[in-house]
Amino acid sequence: MAIEAVRSAAADTLRLYPDPQSTRLREALAKYHGVAPEQVFVGNGSDEVLAHAFAALLKQPRPVLFPDVTYSFYPVYCRLLGIDHETVPLDAEMRIRVADYRSRGGSIIIANPNAPTGIALSRVEIERLVSERADAPVVIDEAYVDFGADTSIPLIRNHPNLLVVQTLSKSRSLAGLRVGYAIGDQALIEALTRVKDSFNSYPLGRPAQAGAIAAIQDEAYFQQTRSTIIGNRARLTAALLRFGFDVLPSSANFVFARHPSHTGQALSAALRERAVLVRHFSGSRVSDFIRITIGSEAGLDRLTDALAEFLATPSPM
Repeated sequence: MAIEAVRSAAADTLRLYPDPQSTRLREALAKYHGVAPEQVFVGNGSDEVLAHAFAALLKQPRPVLFPDVTYSFYPVYCRLLGIDHETVPLDAEMRIRVADYRSRGGSIIIANPNAPTGIALSRVEIERLVSERADAPVVIDEAYVDFGADTSIPLIRNHPNLLVVQTLSKSRSLAGLRVGYAIGDQALIEALTRVKDSFNSYPLGRPAQAGAIAAIQDEAYFQQTRSTIIGNRARLTAALLRFGFDVLPSSANFVFARHPSHTGQALSAALRERAVLVRHFSGSRVSDFIRITIGSEAGLDRLTDALAEFLATPSPM
């Protein structure tokens, strides 16, 4: 449905500017999530929405808090916008501890599920966080939420300090369309809109708005694709465990794993030599891990065959 809608929108009307408020898209998102259109903000992918949130909400007298292992753009936004920040260490099991955010810093941003670990907080834990820090904006970045975590959007009704950011790039399979959105109290949305309108009143073109609306309405395709990813994730996790990997419990469309006998860099290089690409991070706490994105069954077979070949190769003396 989304591709057909984009094709239909690529018509003579492209000579006209798009709706600067993305009204129909915001209405579709509001209906889907059970909120008012005034509680919805849209932008060019969730990265742009997050950038607006940093500028409009997270620049506070006290530093913004986020985990020491998380989405790499958070410190980048802070440097670009001159925002003080503090990182909060994950625990020994690479999990976020809500209690660590109770009495320190100012605003908060957390990816849930976290990236690159894939580990999710429950909605109960998120509610505890926003309740205990009612004095500060709390942004929950839910780029991967549809693959196994609970969205925090229902909490917005009772927590005006909460902003939830989502994207159509992952579970809706529309990374090339560049559509992200935020849902929160109307006052938070108005703050994002003021930042957006200060330099770009027309963030989403006609084809993007049309494709996004169709994607939101195509529930059957959404459920099919997310179910496939969840199933393939379980299949990959089982294979990695058979190979002796330690695999973190993922609620995302990737797994984060390490092998006791090989560094993450060695694994990444060996797979690259076999034409399989995975993500390796250089940070001290995550350097032994590789992040593997869940793909098709054929792609997973290629990965596991490459791993089996590498792990069966005797190490040089």
